[in-house]
Amino acid sequence: MDDHQIREFHEKLSERIATLEERNDKLLENSKRVEGEKRFIETELGRLQKEIKRLKTELDRLKAPPLIIGSLRDVLADGRVVVKSSTGPDFIVNTAEYIAKENIQVGARVALNKQTLAVMGVLPPSLDPIVMGAEIIDKPSVTYTEIGGLRDQIREIKEAVEDPLLKPELYRKVGIEPPKGVLLVGPPGTGKTLLAKAVANRTNARFIRFVGSELVQKYIGEGARLVRELFQMAREKSPSIVFIDELDSIGAKRLEVATSGDREVQRTLMQLLAELDGFNPLGDVKIIGATNRPDILDEALLRPGRFDRIIEIPLPEFEARREIFKIHVQRMSLEPDIDLDALASRVDGATGADIKAISTEAGMFAIREDRTVVTTADFDHAVDKVLGSTLNRDRDVGTMYA
Repeated sequence: MDDHQIREFHEKLSERIATLEERNDKLLENSKRVEGEKRFIETELGRLQKEIKRLKTELDRLKAPPLIIGSLRDVLADGRVVVKSSTGPDFIVNTAEYIAKENIQVGARVALNKQTLAVMGVLPPSLDPIVMGAEIIDKPSVTYTEIGGLRDQIREIKEAVEDPLLKPELYRKVGIEPPKGVLLVGPPGTGKTLLAKAVANRTNARFIRFVGSELVQKYIGEGARLVRELFQMAREKSPSIVFIDELDSIGAKRLEVATSGDREVQRTLMQLLAELDGFNPLGDVKIIGATNRPDILDEALLRPGRFDRIIEIPLPEFEARREIFKIHVQRMSLEPDIDLDALASRVDGATGADIKAISTEAGMFAIREDRTVVTTADFDHAVDKVLGSTLNRDRDVGTMYA
């Protein structure tokens, strides 16, 4: 083989090697792509398997027979129970083995199988979202020292609410029963809610505040049910103080001529009367009502045995207004020559809420001018701003309690 042939052979061999290397690179690239696709498919397969499992679980749940809500009436010696379903009479049925025996108690809400009526589970107590949405404070932060000018009223509410909770043995020894319910009567902003929160703070009782208008419902029987559940929750959270604000919205006098809406409000009132009758005066639940319209309340609410102690909270007099000013300005930075007596004299007819608003506005006027000290001029401007339109209104309301 001559040199020419050898060169041709080497050239062909080099071309062949280059072709094989190029093919090898393509195969490697294809292999990496296939490997990536394999991992993607495996991941997608896992996701789809989880989705299939979820859909099967959802399908099984939808295929499961519906359960009937019932109540447990009695527990028999052989382990069976007497239940009353929401669709029929009482039945003697078995219970599922996985239900703990301590949960099977008379009065419990249970779920029943639709075909056999066997007890399939124990349900938690039902409380309406409106009731659960009530203002519930484990221990209010308000104390008696934050309430000015109501010494007599504080003494009366202590006797009616605080002492029966903290010292019930005194009433037993004397042989009397304290008032079941306390009604706070006075114009808006005079401290009715503060007084109720302060007594709850002193007794370490839970404070449950409910506005009377929230108990007025559209459908027949709904308002009465809310009242039952409200007092049921109060018993469960005892010791507690139930504070029903704006009591006149459900406690107005019953009239012979009434619309269907009026009759539903009257049903709610009658349920409230029944709940008040069922309370132990020395129990761990106390009832406080508040209204600024005592003239329209039904007489049944005010008879002895219900709201039988009425505490009137009037508009503050001069001494009370000065005391309220001291309470609200004690944390403020004031100039030395501020005369609280002059301020108390100027705001004749103002409520405690008005005085608090005046103090806040005076501080806002100082902040507006980048000052850290509140002056007499700030209070003068605050009085003009807050009482410009409210003073006459509060005086008109106050004449009702004169």
